[in-house]
Amino acid sequence: MDKQRKIIHVDCDCFYAAVEMRDAPALQSKPIAVGGTGRRGVLSTCNYVARHFGVRSAMPTAWAKRLCPDLVVLPTRMSAYREASEAIMTILGRYSDLIQPLSLDEAFIDVTDCELHMGSATWIAEDIRRAIASEVGITVSAGVAPNKFLAKIASDWNKPNGIKVITPDQVAAFVSVLPVEKIHGVGRVTAERLHRQGLYVCQDIIDRGLRDMVARFGAMGDHLFRLSHGIDERSVSLSRSRKSVSVERTFSEDMADFGACRKNALMVFAALEQRLARVGDRTHYHKFFVKMRFSDFTQTTVETLGQVADVGQFMTLLEEAWYRQKKPVRLLGMGMRLKPDQNAQQLELFEPNTPLAIAM
Repeated sequence: MDKQRKIIHVDCDCFYAAVEMRDAPALQSKPIAVGGTGRRGVLSTCNYVARHFGVRSAMPTAWAKRLCPDLVVLPTRMSAYREASEAIMTILGRYSDLIQPLSLDEAFIDVTDCELHMGSATWIAEDIRRAIASEVGITVSAGVAPNKFLAKIASDWNKPNGIKVITPDQVAAFVSVLPVEKIHGVGRVTAERLHRQGLYVCQDIIDRGLRDMVARFGAMGDHLFRLSHGIDERSVSLSRSRKSVSVERTFSEDMADFGACRKNALMVFAALEQRLARVGDRTHYHKFFVKMRFSDFTQTTVETLGQVADVGQFMTLLEEAWYRQKKPVRLLGMGMRLKPDQNAQQLELFEPNTPLAIAM
């Protein structure tokens, strides 16, 4: 029999704003937003302090300032957000190779075959949240469920900095009272159409029956009926081409000198070897690199050509990285870059629909 799937959806809490508060702790208690500061600017996101005033993402900045006169609006720093995102994806890679990023701040991870924490998806999700908080400095919420549809809904259930677990035996009760607006693919217009038909929660759709739903809504009716039963067979697909295999470690205390860096780098290299072994010979390498982040959050990356992970070469790169700034180090990363595959094709995000085995 197939294993019961264990899917985690990880979603950062007010991601851009969280990175800004991490880098400037004095902003923690203030209402802040990230986005355009001009007359016609629009906000990308805001922290939870600002949300208490009614400020929301995609809101015109001028309107947000009227709601919250003390709002601090910061310009976007995409390089900082990408760096935080890369660190998060690296952490997810410790638990599974089946990771599907949806954006910089959220991703699905299939941990069905993960043996860490006795295979408990709940414990794995908690460990992921702890690692991201400790190493990246921001909080994330997580949803744990048997499929992607439910995991994504669950991750939003106890925000911010929370977790929601939906076990297989809880699926039917959970979806029966789920508002139709929560169904994947249901926007405002579709929700209004469903409401006009007297359909407000998933149980209403189940009671209406598959035949009637298809007659009224066509293929969308089949989609709605399946998800109302909590059925989602989409796999966690590698929707982005892998460009490197790497590991990173953020240390609880900054390393003051190169000797401390070299000692801890051996542990990082051992973790990299384990990661490379998991990937196997499915990929081809052409460079290896070392990443070093200093106590002031500046960083540097050194790389050189090479096809085999060699500890001596990594140590040479490590020394070069250290002498670029000679500052205390908080993070070390090592990895191998892959040769570009000219024949690589984008994987499909959604799997073809399969018939629903429920009698009409």
